[in-house]
Amino acid sequence: MGMSKTDIGTTILSIVATLAVWEVLIRIFHVPGFILPAPSAIVLEAVTRYQLYLYHSWITFYEMVVGFLLAAAVGVFLAVVIVYSRVIRNMIYPQIVVLQIVPKVAIAPLLLIWAGYGLTSKVLLALLISFFPIVVNMVTGLLAIEEELLDLCRILHSGRWQEFSKVRLPNALPYLFSSLKVASTLSVIGAVIGEFVGGSEGLGHLIIIANTELRTSMSFVSLFSLSILGFLLYGFVVLAERVLMPWEKWQSATT
Repeated sequence: MGMSKTDIGTTILSIVATLAVWEVLIRIFHVPGFILPAPSAIVLEAVTRYQLYLYHSWITFYEMVVGFLLAAAVGVFLAVVIVYSRVIRNMIYPQIVVLQIVPKVAIAPLLLIWAGYGLTSKVLLALLISFFPIVVNMVTGLLAIEEELLDLCRILHSGRWQEFSKVRLPNALPYLFSSLKVASTLSVIGAVIGEFVGGSEGLGHLIIIANTELRTSMSFVSLFSLSILGFLLYGFVVLAERVLMPWEKWQSATT
């Protein structure tokens, strides 16, 4: 569902108005910068130290993208295995649910012990926190098939691969991309949690430093940078959805 030019204009206008009111209130009530900086101070911080934020943004973006891609690959593979093997389903699925229930903040220190303080532990945490919705939605999509279509495959003596590629996978794609949109935002959370617990690079690390030194403008720039990175990854998923599911675009255009 796309946005019209009017909707985009309204959104931009509301953002500008919010920033203007924010700036005015800060100046009227003389709010200290370490409590809440003005938008102008945040922009000045971002412009004067842009190289620092670009570097740490790249580190966090790498962690979240690699973790997200691994989560997608592992999630789709496990979903297919769960659907086609009852024995493995009974073995793996309960463990996946238990793993999802455990708070990821509690797992993060263990990952630091096992994988070290480098990028690997952050990537693994982004993977763990984002792959569960992919598994669940993909399993749902692969199983949500009309029985008549499966009967037709049996009548035509279609093999398992044809049934999967022609019937189950196309039916599961909407479920998959819905879960990928959720996972794209969760991967940001996973990467930042890893940087909070034990990182020397990345936007999460900058936020820790900023809070310690009461440099609130630095925290806001880091937070806005995280929002931009999450939006970019989400946008890539939406673009891939439109490319791989052109029939959905056609349906939305005719409704």
